[in-house]
Amino acid sequence: MAVNYPSVWISELMFSDGSRVPCSPNDVLIIVGPNNSGKSACLRGIRDKVQDVAKSNPVIAQIGLGRSGSADDLFAWLGDWTFTDSERQPGNVFFQALGIGVFHSQAEHDWTYRQDALGALSRWFCNLLTTEERLQLANPAPAIPITHAAPSHPIHYLYRNDQLESKLSSKFRNALSVDLILHRGAGSEAPLYVGEAPSIGDAEDRVSLSYVRRLETLSTLQSQGDGMRSFVGVLLATLVGRESVLLIDEPEAFLHPPQAHLLGSTLAHERADGRQLFLATHSADLLRGVLDSESRNVRVLRLTRQGSTNAVHVLDNAHIRELWADPLLRYSNILDGLFHECVVVCESDGDCRFFAAVYNSLHDSESESARRLDVMFTHCGGKARLPVVIRALKEVHVPVKAVADFDILSDEKPLREVVEALGLEWSEVEHDWKCVKGAIDSKKPELNTTEIAEEIHSVLDGITEPFFPKNAKDKIQSVLRRSSPWATAKSVGKAFVPSGDPSQACERLLKTLRSAGLHVVEVGELEGFARTIGGHGPKWVNEALQRDLHKDPELDSAREFVEQLLSTVALGE
Repeated sequence: MAVNYPSVWISELMFSDGSRVPCSPNDVLIIVGPNNSGKSACLRGIRDKVQDVAKSNPVIAQIGLGRSGSADDLFAWLGDWTFTDSERQPGNVFFQALGIGVFHSQAEHDWTYRQDALGALSRWFCNLLTTEERLQLANPAPAIPITHAAPSHPIHYLYRNDQLESKLSSKFRNALSVDLILHRGAGSEAPLYVGEAPSIGDAEDRVSLSYVRRLETLSTLQSQGDGMRSFVGVLLATLVGRESVLLIDEPEAFLHPPQAHLLGSTLAHERADGRQLFLATHSADLLRGVLDSESRNVRVLRLTRQGSTNAVHVLDNAHIRELWADPLLRYSNILDGLFHECVVVCESDGDCRFFAAVYNSLHDSESESARRLDVMFTHCGGKARLPVVIRALKEVHVPVKAVADFDILSDEKPLREVVEALGLEWSEVEHDWKCVKGAIDSKKPELNTTEIAEEIHSVLDGITEPFFPKNAKDKIQSVLRRSSPWATAKSVGKAFVPSGDPSQACERLLKTLRSAGLHVVEVGELEGFARTIGGHGPKWVNEALQRDLHKDPELDSAREFVEQLLSTVALGE
């Protein structure tokens, strides 16, 4: 007869700032945030309050606890998979498994009469898997008589279930390209070995001396690095454990990025139905692995801390699927911003390198006691992609600053989309923008029609190759850009704006955009910060990075720009 399993789940989390997050039994909740935002403390708070709601925690103020099943269901479930001892206290059965135990009387009391917590039953339904515990799980288990002794270690369950061992080994091979094999004839202990699993001959079994000798030529798991051991520890706990609430702190610890990605995907895929999974992570690779599972139960919780108060912002599953469908977000490092206090989004990689280097130079000169803002500089591949990245990060309340060249003012799109993505009404800047744009549009371009035609003909006349060369295409595009006054505006910046009303409108416009989070390069473009440096793009950046970024007087305006860029981001925002 099938067992009607009892179940426990977190129905709600209330954080120290009073915000509440409702939860469902099948949720996969990924807890992210900057360093010291309270991710690990959050997991400890959940575990402790499942046992006793009176336990204090700096992050979790309260939890709601859901449960289903009767006391009879509870004891049928315990009897189905644990070792029972009727002799310890006659008439009061003692249930044992995985190193924990509970008497029948205590279990009945805590299940029936404690509605807000589980007391002695908490570890049976809720497990916090720390880094150290995962490493310990990879060590050999003491050998026990598997038919009449309580299993105290997940490895004991591999003894009892060949299919479980095979499943574990398959996941391990997918990650590390080697098998994981249980040594069943090692005497007083039960170790795991790694390598190519020896085949079992016709006259052999897994305790045959000839087979054992071949197995022992492999390496033991306990002799391997922490990454391999931690990976196995997580898999053992998730595949063998029966807890309906599983909390894992930094599951990516010691793992290389591809392994962290695979572990995230495995955890989401292999999660048993009805099991809540809480993962506190610093790894965008693990997060991507979970998101790649495309589970409809995944949500992201971003924690932040201001003083002693923790706040949470939730990215629900519908938004995750919408954002994850965008290749820019799926195949870039933009999600790394979830783990920083602020993200600065630039148009190109060169912009990121330069501004990040200037920012580092400013802080390298400060005293060691100064609190440094944890900033991530990333690029989105051009102005048109700025709104997508800004909206994605603001969904989970990551403070975002955008940097764009002066020519972002040349067209309503994408400027309007950036403005609205930052939360500013277009009507607040439309009048001043039209004044600036109209004034620049009315200025004489660098080249007239005749001059453009002459320069293009000159480029075409110099082509002898059978296929149109890229350098010729670039030259023609450069000529065409000079047909608009905005080409000059991009290289000169706000100094190109006519004096009078347009200049005043420009000052108001740039100030309003800065207040919203869009910092327009007032010297036109990156190269305008140091005009004595030749070249453009990466060539200019490489030479600029050779300068004394902290003291070079020509870079005063660059330092002022970066200081202004991040001056309005509050620590712990």
